[in-house]
Amino acid sequence: MDAPLNNRLHPTALIDPKAELASDVEVGPFTVIGPHVQIGQGSRVGAHANLTGHTTIGKNNQIFHSVSIGEVPQDKKYAGEITRLDIGDNNTIREFCTINCGTVQDGGVTRIGNDNWIMAYVHVAHDCQVGNHAIFANCTQLAGHVHIGDYAILGGFTGVHQFVRIGAHCMTGISSVVVQDIPPYITVAGTPTRAYSINAEGLKRRGFDAATLLQLKRAYKILYRSGHTLAEAIALLQVMAQSEKAIEVLVAFLSVPGRGIIR
Repeated sequence: MDAPLNNRLHPTALIDPKAELASDVEVGPFTVIGPHVQIGQGSRVGAHANLTGHTTIGKNNQIFHSVSIGEVPQDKKYAGEITRLDIGDNNTIREFCTINCGTVQDGGVTRIGNDNWIMAYVHVAHDCQVGNHAIFANCTQLAGHVHIGDYAILGGFTGVHQFVRIGAHCMTGISSVVVQDIPPYITVAGTPTRAYSINAEGLKRRGFDAATLLQLKRAYKILYRSGHTLAEAIALLQVMAQSEKAIEVLVAFLSVPGRGIIR
């Protein structure tokens, strides 16, 4: 797109003619946008931002100043292959965030869904998969290949080891160091990170009724407080899952091999 034809683009911004920007996209001063970047309607990019790589950004995203989005992976195996970053709609990405493209050793795509709130100084490394409605507080750091479920909330300075999975509706306390998977619905904190309870308040806010919360509390006790082995706990939860969808989601998560769960 030819920048002088659009008065929403600051004259000091450097936008490659091959970049594809919707007609109402706003771009702040001294921002650089590369040739393979696509930005959807209603999105705004602040000053001194760098958007590069094969990056697709959807509609109504608010991207603040001094971010680095779409840069090559911080992975020594990366050898210049074409990989991607896909960002959905209605996300807020605050100052000084860094979000990298994927690697061919994984699916080749880093992906961020819709309606996420990503605060300042957050790092999302290569091949991460972030769902919808997540909140990453300031200085959250995701290593490569991390998967984050919908509505997860990561407290400030949370650090997540590579290949870790964090389930939907989880919450981590400030400065949590996460080196194993966190099952859905769980609140964790500390270094090393420990499970404390289900995220009851967050679940209430999202419309989980009292009966479902009671079942999730029972499931938490089976998994964390009853002295069962993980295999024994999963077997008991599978019975509960026959009558409760939320427990079915938990069992599905636990059934996928990974780094082992925080327990």
